[in-house]
Amino acid sequence: MDRTQKAALFSAGIGLAVTALKFYAAWLTGSLALYSDALESIINVVAAIGAFVALRVAARPADEDHPYGHHKAEFFSAVIEGALIIVAALLILRESYYGVLAPKPLDAPALGVAINVGAGIINAVWAMALMRWGQRWRSPALIADARHIFADVVTSCGVLIGVGAVLVTGYPILDPIVAGLVALNILWSGFRMVRESVDGLMDRAAPHEMVNQIRTLISEHGEGALEAHDVRTRAAGQATFIDFHLVVPGAMSVEASHAICDRLENALETTIPGAVVTIHVEPGELAKARGVPVL
Repeated sequence: MDRTQKAALFSAGIGLAVTALKFYAAWLTGSLALYSDALESIINVVAAIGAFVALRVAARPADEDHPYGHHKAEFFSAVIEGALIIVAALLILRESYYGVLAPKPLDAPALGVAINVGAGIINAVWAMALMRWGQRWRSPALIADARHIFADVVTSCGVLIGVGAVLVTGYPILDPIVAGLVALNILWSGFRMVRESVDGLMDRAAPHEMVNQIRTLISEHGEGALEAHDVRTRAAGQATFIDFHLVVPGAMSVEASHAICDRLENALETTIPGAVVTIHVEPGELAKARGVPVL
């Protein structure tokens, strides 16, 4: 089991503990906002389990049926997680609607708020750790899980504002209203996550900064070639697929052109984590004026 899988599995355990705390707080107070917050946390647990399964699949090596590997499994996990966030938001909106129609006074709010604050702090610390690891290890599944937990933290903050407003003003209707506003924010978070994950499934190019870095590496380590053109990238989980055409002098031997390719592959794979490089060699007369010049 690699580090990303361990993080996802641990995330499920933390999610279970936080969900239990939030349901206890909701039971103590009778707060619709706290109950909605607990509902959203259930999705955290399901999503973390989904991320763990996706990471297990993504870690499988390439085989005859999947020669490019299983990296995109992480994007599927992120799409599912985003959809679950949307479902959670709709459930909260539904509860909020009925709460506005029949607002209820809160019981034992101070203890319930204290418990919810503790659960929120646990979530916030864990979300920051997951986001840092996800970015460092280039794991869409962990990043999606971190964003989902951040959305849960936002929910908790909104809930606390709602409960506090009820205590200050004495108007219980504020409890479901705040729950509904927080649900709209969660809905937007889920939509954004689905959109970004679908981009990954559609072979979206690597970030512009990385593409510029790739072009610079080609220019610096392609000595002996004339230029490179048709540089293409696509990100798939922790892998970045890079392919381009390398133009060499027509009289250059296969051995010499292969040595240039080896040098370029080594530079790219050393600098770009998870790089998978494919180079097509062409004779000099096929050079393009707008290709990458080689120093």
